[in-house]
This record gives sequence, C-alpha cells and structure tokens, in this order.
Amino acid sequence: MQLAEHLISKAAEAGAKVIALQELFNTPYFCREMDSRFFEWAEPVPGRTTEQFTALAKKLGVIILLPLFEKKAPGVYFNTMAVIEKEGKLAGIYRKMHIPDDPGFYEKYYFTPGDLGFKVFDTSEGKIGTLICWDQWFPEAARLTAMAGAELLVYPTAIGTLPDEHDTEKAEFLDAWKTIQRSHAIANGCFVAGINRVGEEGGTRFWGNSFICNPFGKIITEADEQEGIITADLDFSQIEKYRQQWPFFRDRRIDEFGALTKRFL
Repeated sequence: MQLAEHLISKAAEAGAKVIALQELFNTPYFCREMDSRFFEWAEPVPGRTTEQFTALAKKLGVIILLPLFEKKAPGVYFNTMAVIEKEGKLAGIYRKMHIPDDPGFYEKYYFTPGDLGFKVFDTSEGKIGTLICWDQWFPEAARLTAMAGAELLVYPTAIGTLPDEHDTEKAEFLDAWKTIQRSHAIANGCFVAGINRVGEEGGTRFWGNSFICNPFGKIITEADEQEGIITADLDFSQIEKYRQQWPFFRDRRIDEFGALTKRFL
C-alpha cells in the first residue's frame, strides 16, 4: 500500500483531482486459484484500508476510488470499490455485480454478487459511475449507470494473458477489452476509464494498457504494460454536445426492451 500512496501523491502533485486504482489493488490477484486462506485478506468497510486512504484523500484534497476485498459478514464477501471524497469522507461503496468463474478467474468462490445495484456518485468533481472488471463486458451495466447520470464510467480491472495463451490470443483479447469499453463510451455519450493491473502473478501476465476515452470512444491517453500514472483533463460539459450529435437516449425503443429481463427468447 505504500506504493499506492506514493503514486497517488505523485498524481495529486501533477494536478489529478480524481484518482482510481486497479481492481483489488492491495493484494495479489488471488482468484487465480481457490484457497480458503485468502479470505483472511478481506476486511470490513469502513476499515483499516479505507481509514488509511480517507486520511490521504483529505491530506491531498483528491477523490480516491479504492477497490478492495470486503468482508461484510462471516461467509459473505464482496469485490468492492470505495469512493472517498476529497475532504476525507467515505462517500459510499459499489459492490461488483457480475462475478466470473473461469480458469484463472475463480471469483465465484470468493465473492457474493453485488447487492447495491449500479451506482453513481455525485462527487465534487462530477458524477462518477463505479463498475468493476467483469462488469465491463455487459452493455446493460454501462447503460443503467449512464441512465443514472454518470459522466464518467470507471472500470478497475484485473485482466491478462493466462499461461496457456499465446501472443496472438493476447492481442485479440486486448483489442476486445478496449473495444467493448470504448463502445460503452459511444453508446452512452460519456467518458470511460479502464484501470488494469500490470506484472506477472502465478503465470498470468496482466497486460496493463489502462486508458481513458471520450464520449466518441477516442482514446485520450493510455498506458503500456508498465506500472505508472496516466492523466487526462475531462470536460463533462462536452457530453451534451456528443449526445446531441448521436441521440441514442432519445431514440431508444424502451417500449420494446422488456425481453432484456429474460435469459433467452
């Protein structure tokens, strides 16, 4: 966590007002395997980690989006993002709604599906929609969050190349990962930020490539596979212009969407 504090401080010095960290930032990505020992890493919210970073947010005068492993009750755990306002107040939490269960991503063993719904936090720096990793593949999640007023969708992420995957597959998955998030920006006329892990853990190579894009899906800034900081100035007043040009919210056939509540037709 010292490294996270150091990088947050550097970002604040560079002028950042909203600072987001990667999924489960303060532990290894333990979901690569199923091991009950990892439940010991979970903590309540508020708790030790949120208290540490609320103090940092107040000291630096920044908003911090803090993803961590939450213990709600014995046997009930969540993949959570805490939203900390710049005066050092815990504004609230979001609990990851979509939980994957795939080789190298055994999250259903650890996490209960989120029980708070899709969230938008009306912060001092704008309306921030909080989503986490697997949520990013579902257009319904982005749409509902944007409908609730989000100007920025933030996706802390842990995704990379598994040991048995080759470079061609990595390139294809990476391209799909960027494409789906950029499409959420376009379809919803809002900004999107994806914050991914980097480095190798247990054979999984997290590919980084964190980025921020505008409401037309144009990438404003992006990282490589190395640890670091990316920043961008976002003008939320532009959102109305984009939505005037592409009025998807106006033209949605909401009278025909009832079947979306079913698995299949």
